[in-house]
Amino acid sequence: MLASSPQVFVAGLFHETHDFVDAPTGLGDFEIRRGEEMLACVGDSSPLGGVLEFAREAGWQVLPSVDYRAMPSGTVGDEVIEAFWTEVPDAWSPDIDAVYLVLHGAMTASSTPDVEGEILRRFRELPGGGDVPIFGVYDLHANISPAMCEHADALVAYRENPHSDAREAAVRAASLLDRCLKSGERPSLSLRRTSLIWIPSRTGTVTDPMNALERLARELESAHEKIWAVNVAAGFAYSDTVDTGVSFQIVGTATDAENAAALDELESLAITLDAIEPEIAEISPDDAIALLRDHPVDGLTVLVEPSDNIGGGAPGDMTGLFRILLGGEIENAAVCLNDPESVAQLSNHAIGDRVTLSLGGKGSRLDPGPVPLDVELLSRSDGHFALEDPKSHLASVAGDRFEMGPCAVVRHAGIIILLTSTRTPPFDLGQWRSQGIHPETLTAIVVKAAVAHRRVYDPIAARMLWVTTPGPCTSDLKSLPFRHAKIAT
Repeated sequence: MLASSPQVFVAGLFHETHDFVDAPTGLGDFEIRRGEEMLACVGDSSPLGGVLEFAREAGWQVLPSVDYRAMPSGTVGDEVIEAFWTEVPDAWSPDIDAVYLVLHGAMTASSTPDVEGEILRRFRELPGGGDVPIFGVYDLHANISPAMCEHADALVAYRENPHSDAREAAVRAASLLDRCLKSGERPSLSLRRTSLIWIPSRTGTVTDPMNALERLARELESAHEKIWAVNVAAGFAYSDTVDTGVSFQIVGTATDAENAAALDELESLAITLDAIEPEIAEISPDDAIALLRDHPVDGLTVLVEPSDNIGGGAPGDMTGLFRILLGGEIENAAVCLNDPESVAQLSNHAIGDRVTLSLGGKGSRLDPGPVPLDVELLSRSDGHFALEDPKSHLASVAGDRFEMGPCAVVRHAGIIILLTSTRTPPFDLGQWRSQGIHPETLTAIVVKAAVAHRRVYDPIAARMLWVTTPGPCTSDLKSLPFRHAKIAT
């Protein structure tokens, strides 16, 4: 049991890796904070901001190390892992009382399929690292490995998707660490892996299967005093690892038999729910356009394009649904494309100029290619915006602000096109409103996501249609060249 003011080493390594997108993720793709730069996040909407605020209130002495964050994207280069690790010893002290880590849980590198498990193992090998509690927080879409559970004392998952509780989960994990430090009790992690692999649209926590599993998890926590936390990890289907898939973990001091009984309940329920038809069904682009033209509604129709899910690592410039919108001659519609080349081409043009651009279709071999289009330039900006919703899915990565890079807004016929220079997950309406566009006034908007957009779009949408198009975040997992994950046939 410790006295007040424990020394807690804090670091972050956060990336959701899509192993089937074309472009790898290098060191330059990460936003890196070191030492005092990390402390500047205290109180913001990110998980790191939450744990730092808790630490200040709890009287911890924080030893800030380094925080690496990147948007979901392709397989991470080995140099990123080694760069992160070379910085850790600079802040390390063998006299620390605990380690707290902000992780994702679905990060893979070229030579390291289980990045988090490897990093946790290395922490245990540092001077004094084998004896201190290691706690942390992770994303609901983590692929949890045996190594992660072996080398950590407690890892706590987000409980909501969209991730409105990322900061709350980080604080929850910090409070459990504080309990450990004050009581002297050391919890452990019990893991149950399953054979289930769910696409992102099946992992929303408003609907089953995740809703029912999260409810059972809370019941198990309430019923067992020695169970500190029950995690439901939905997994990330586009990481090609042996650990990919749905899993459950129990944090606490319960017996092996008590943990096994609880894990049996969770696994049994998951298998039962897996057999039920998913609530979200995708329709063809032609059917979507027919509904827009022939069955209009009073208000906004959100056209969801999960195959180009930016929050899942897709390039955000796929043209499948964009082409259908153009061919359907839909009026008062909007789409966002990540297209830095087109933004750069517009930089020397005056507002009101008409320009022919080759839009989108540059980020994936699965796309038919750019769309040549004559457009009118409406506006340009630096792409910076403040998040309107501090609990939006985007806040779990970005905190309070996001940089889309230089942006341009153009128009072709009845379609407004927002062009960005940085992939921007559509999880906060500040993305559009910062550009003078108000989604609630539109007839239709294309959203490149799967589930995480729903927190911001559900309140303003008259209806929401999930549409099948080609792309790396396809819902047809069997079409992807998996080598390690076991995809049901």
